[in-house]
Amino acid sequence: MLDSSAVNETRENESLRARWIAPLSAAAIAICLLGNLGAIGLIGPDEVRYAWIARAMAETGDWVTPRLWGQPWFEKPALYYWAAAVGFLLHLPAEWAARLPSSIAALTVALAIGWLAKKHYGGETDSVSSPVLLAPVIFATSVGAIGFARAATPDMLFSASVALAMACAATALRVSGELRAADRERSPDSRRDLLPLMLFGAFLGLGVLAKGPAAIILAGGAIGIWALATKNWRAAIRLAHPATLGAFCIVAIPWYAICAVRNRDFLRVFLWQQNVERYATPMFQHRQPLWYFVPIALLALLPWTVLLWPAAQEGLCLRREKTWPDSPGFFFACWAAWPIMFFSISQSKLPGYILPAIPPMALVCAIALARKISENGLRIRELLMAVGATWLAISIAAVFSGSRGTEPHGLEYVDFGRLAMSPGLFGALMALAVAAVLIVAALRARPATAILLCAVLVAVVVEVANLKILPSLDPALSARQHAEFMRDDQHPDRIFTYELPRDWNYGLTFYFRRELAEWTPSDPGPALVLTTAKGLDEIKKLGRVSGDVEQERLGLVYVPIMPAPVSR
Repeated sequence: MLDSSAVNETRENESLRARWIAPLSAAAIAICLLGNLGAIGLIGPDEVRYAWIARAMAETGDWVTPRLWGQPWFEKPALYYWAAAVGFLLHLPAEWAARLPSSIAALTVALAIGWLAKKHYGGETDSVSSPVLLAPVIFATSVGAIGFARAATPDMLFSASVALAMACAATALRVSGELRAADRERSPDSRRDLLPLMLFGAFLGLGVLAKGPAAIILAGGAIGIWALATKNWRAAIRLAHPATLGAFCIVAIPWYAICAVRNRDFLRVFLWQQNVERYATPMFQHRQPLWYFVPIALLALLPWTVLLWPAAQEGLCLRREKTWPDSPGFFFACWAAWPIMFFSISQSKLPGYILPAIPPMALVCAIALARKISENGLRIRELLMAVGATWLAISIAAVFSGSRGTEPHGLEYVDFGRLAMSPGLFGALMALAVAAVLIVAALRARPATAILLCAVLVAVVVEVANLKILPSLDPALSARQHAEFMRDDQHPDRIFTYELPRDWNYGLTFYFRRELAEWTPSDPGPALVLTTAKGLDEIKKLGRVSGDVEQERLGLVYVPIMPAPVSR
């Protein structure tokens, strides 16, 4: 006979764990997507350009024409600039103003896929065995979501718009009875899908405002694949309801029309050059092999990539049982597959192009993982051990990346040996500890504990990076600290650059709020020149260096220039 006190103690422990699941998951999601957005200054050419345009909109009040360095710039539509400009109007730090739109968009995606899981599969929000909680956690703690949630680019806003549009499409199909719902007793009612159809069009309009017509192609292509496979063209065509089209036009058309009227080159530059030619030709020099996005997608889903295996098994099971035509999981799989398929044949490839595939990938992985947890057999233990092995591989990669120098953008000046012995090594040891915890939890048949710990420890790693690693890399990657150091220089007009890469020139221009002139040997006066090691060597050959220049491994070399000798 069971000891009643032992049973009561077990139930009390389970209840205690359940009370901790939701707040710990929420904290992990918040840290991964929203934590310390200013840990590192704006980096690369894209973040700086987009932030400059947004700040210019806020300062000039011109909310129609994007302007870079004062000139019209039609690489992207206006949605991101509007969102970031609000942060500049609120006087947020530049990094927070520029990155907060992406963070909020990522959080919106996490909530949207959790809501989809609730509507189609049911479950509780405080249970790790439920896709309602698993889907947001897997997405928010994936490498792709963490990286792009902290990027001052339109990519996450675009992905969020597509995700919300697809969520509305799935809702319309569920309400009309085309997709299974959590409540199987619900009878189809075509009149109730008018609101999701309107929202479907509105969110597609936001996607077009974020990055252009790719939003229509991604949503329409995914729905088209689903309709082709299920032969349910009538339901797919109904998504192009007049309510959908009307909402889309109200949201998307006004800005495009006004911008085209004010700027004659807008339609040619944006629609033709930045969309058609970018996709069909290699003019932007981003050529990659056909298979490029497959490893990118696998890396973006880390540390949960191994969950794609049970998701694939789930798909094969649906095929054998012939239940896939009305399966929401199959609809989500089409949503995940189409962006990878479409952009794989593009002549221009960048990692952010397939970001819209990550939310549905996280969703189908959550559904498959929830099924494995409910079975509670040997397979879930093997799966969690595979996740632990993934962390082991991450720890090994962290050690090697910390001990190896890299070339571009000033990283050659970072003492990676010293870095690997402090935060770099600490991060590797932490990844190793996560691997050990997951493997032990798997062997002890505690899947819920293992999954929750994995998510929480991802958040811990992100916070360690925010507090230690990124600040140490800041002067090597961003112009922020350099501009702050020279902000009160007594001779600001005598600060120059010399043969700097584009990234550094853009960053210095943003943080100085003006373009620094390029130094030339014909300038006879004293100056302070910001350059690289290669530029320093060239200046030394000219005999203009004043004293010894100590390279302090800060990404840029500060070179004091002495006056040119006066010829007699």
